[in-house]
Amino acid sequence: MARTVVISGGGTGIGFATALAFARDGDTTVLVGRRPEVLRRAAETVAGAVACPADLTRPEGAAAVAGLVAERFGTVDVLVHSAGGNGGLEPRAEPAEGADPLAATAHDWTVNFRLNTLTAVLLTEALRDRLASPGGRVLFLSSIAAFRGSGSGAYAASKAALHPYAFDLARDLGPRGVTVNVVAPGLIEDTEFFGDSMTPERRRARIDETLNGRAGTPGDVAETVHWLASHAAGHLTAQVIQVNGGAERGR
Repeated sequence: MARTVVISGGGTGIGFATALAFARDGDTTVLVGRRPEVLRRAAETVAGAVACPADLTRPEGAAAVAGLVAERFGTVDVLVHSAGGNGGLEPRAEPAEGADPLAATAHDWTVNFRLNTLTAVLLTEALRDRLASPGGRVLFLSSIAAFRGSGSGAYAASKAALHPYAFDLARDLGPRGVTVNVVAPGLIEDTEFFGDSMTPERRRARIDETLNGRAGTPGDVAETVHWLASHAAGHLTAQVIQVNGGAERGR
């Protein structure tokens, strides 16, 4: 039976690969993101996909997604949180002369939590009562950085914050037959995450940390998410699954 799958960040990278994985089953995917044109192109490529432009950092954006779901589908079988990113790539206002130097720190931390934590929380809360019961699935995309830092701390902390939220949701939604899990990727190529900041030397160092000698692909993560959303994974909840070629363990 076809399911309704809502995927934030569904227009590119891991979110888009995840949409393709569910489309193979004949599921209807609702692709959510801030860029209408990107979503439109993605929806034209993914069979049965519906584009839903929305800014999930704002309550009204999450409410708009919930409104579309209520009107067209009624319930959500699978909710995948793939939206987010490196807040360091967001535009930063130039500090005024004599400004408090802590302003830049406040900006970095606020932007990262807004992009990676608040988006997931708002969309989940907006759709909580519409999750299929039993059988609903909620999947969060975290990061290897949540376990070992990211260099600045802000991005890693914003991803790590998803873990206890997911665990609390698993407790709350478990009696309804809804599972909640987290997938934490390592280096994944062919995404927009690094922008143009990934040097060949940095890429090589990241790959050298893996135990299987390669970078991950969006498909690696998408297939993990797809399985966690399956009936076969129905007794797996409140877990963090790392998809990083063993890099978190180190060589």
